[in-house]
Amino acid sequence: MLDRDGIRESVRRRYGELAVAASQGSPSCCAPEQQSTFGSSLYGTAQLGDVPEAAAAASLGCGNPTMVADLHPGEVVLDLGSGGGIDVILSARRVGPNGTAYGLDMTDEMLELARRNAAEAGVSNVQFLKGEIEDIPLPEASVDVIISNCVINLSPDKAAVIGEAARVLRPDGRLAISDVIADPDMDAATKQDMQRWTGCIAGALTGDEYAQLLHDAGFVDVEITDTHQVHPHATSAIIRARRPGPGF
Repeated sequence: MLDRDGIRESVRRRYGELAVAASQGSPSCCAPEQQSTFGSSLYGTAQLGDVPEAAAAASLGCGNPTMVADLHPGEVVLDLGSGGGIDVILSARRVGPNGTAYGLDMTDEMLELARRNAAEAGVSNVQFLKGEIEDIPLPEASVDVIISNCVINLSPDKAAVIGEAARVLRPDGRLAISDVIADPDMDAATKQDMQRWTGCIAGALTGDEYAQLLHDAGFVDVEITDTHQVHPHATSAIIRARRPGPGF
């Protein structure tokens, strides 16, 4: 079995290397066979024109959460595992100067790249935080919307991540993320393969497992919608849920 510290350090090392590659002008952090299912190809031309090239190059996600989060001016949004900052920059533009977009990442190289990208993009309503998504460094009930793009599946403690998301969301706050969902019959060898873990496959939950974690953390209105195949035994999905408000 893979130990939690080993998983975390392998992910940290892998994504640090990818941040360096993106900052040096790598055209994409995804292998050629993955470029239609992961990365910047999942964003529209207008969105990519709104972010620095290095932010697009560092995009490793399996979706485009800013298109499904229904962000409004003045909101506070948090991106879990913000990488090179593409979703934080796009979110910052949507919530406007009276809103705030936070990005949380554990990788120094990604944080450095994201801060440079935000400065180049000219967005000032952003803040990048160093930390782990299992222990979010923000107060309780301080965020309106949580987004994430193919990162929660990398965590060795997904229940902690979902619990922390519930803690920092305000009543009626919402979760709108893209993530990889495993088929129930994913084989044991794939689940244990570290290279595929850091490539967003082996750590994935099934849809039923994901929904159960969300319900256990108190979320309601849980919706999981498959979008496209990313592996013979896994799909990308949009996952939405809401923290109930008063009187629910």
